[in-house]
Amino acid sequence: MIRTILAAGFAALLALPALAQPAADTLGAIRARGHLLCGVTPNTVGFATPDSRGDWQGLDADTCRAVAAAIFGDGTKVRFIPTTAQNRFTALQSGEVDMLSRATTWTLGREAQLGLVFAGVNYYDGNAFMVRRSLGVDSATRLDGASVCLQPGSTTELNVADYFRRNNMRLNPLLIENLEELRAAFASGRCDAYASDTSTLAAFRVGQGAAGADYVLLPEIFSKEPLGPVVRKGDWKFFDIVRWTLFALITAEELGINRDNLASFESSPNPDVQRFLGRSGDLGRQLGVSNDWAVQVVRAVGNFSDMWERSVTPTGMPRGVNRLWTQGGLMYAPPMR
Repeated sequence: MIRTILAAGFAALLALPALAQPAADTLGAIRARGHLLCGVTPNTVGFATPDSRGDWQGLDADTCRAVAAAIFGDGTKVRFIPTTAQNRFTALQSGEVDMLSRATTWTLGREAQLGLVFAGVNYYDGNAFMVRRSLGVDSATRLDGASVCLQPGSTTELNVADYFRRNNMRLNPLLIENLEELRAAFASGRCDAYASDTSTLAAFRVGQGAAGADYVLLPEIFSKEPLGPVVRKGDWKFFDIVRWTLFALITAEELGINRDNLASFESSPNPDVQRFLGRSGDLGRQLGVSNDWAVQVVRAVGNFSDMWERSVTPTGMPRGVNRLWTQGGLMYAPPMR
């Protein structure tokens, strides 16, 4: 009888789901190292690109700085690691970087298969095609048989194949991993069209200076590309900090708080403002950072609107669906309370 009971109990134990392995302490490693390692694009104007002094500028770069400010109270404590479309996930999985903030699309497959998790969306985008004006093409439906420059390992590669298949068109892909080589191939005429996120295409056109007038962005947006920061799955303490840093940037815009007027909000009777400033609620300590973490984020990079105006507006991209939800857009932050 005892043997039967023991056997049944052992069988039940074997039937239980395997226990998750203890997650790495990313936050502890970052603090011990003294800076955040953030994977970014090699060179995308408006999102992440080094300026003439080698300082990284752009919406994604500022997202990295914001996370560093939340952790250290200092947005300069970040090291930017350029990654490609093909090596970015390996870099994150292996610990070469602590997080990605590099125009990466949130998909089911990436979360289900790669052991990664998206902390939110800092840019709602979509794929499109760019062609040379001399080609005389005004619609993507006229690209039958066209050669298209694409980065392997990107969602764009899959989306373009789907688009051509849906429209019964022949596709001749030209796959080039290095972004600068891909852009050079398009500019030299090796392919008829260049497909990517609309933000990336707009950044490329701006980067061409006066020659940018030779390129046309076709009107069809043929995919959903919610872009945002990515971390390793399982380390939920660090995930919470990255997610709520993004929400803090959006909340600051909702509340009208920016770097220039922070001091004027200190005496505000608004309880939402007082919680944001860390004067009530003890929210920072619940995250594992200081209670004024959101203040440090705003001091480092401003609010979300400040980041957008500084980085994306010069590319000519309208804010569109990336406006706040109160302005008809999709940017929405849960309550900080």
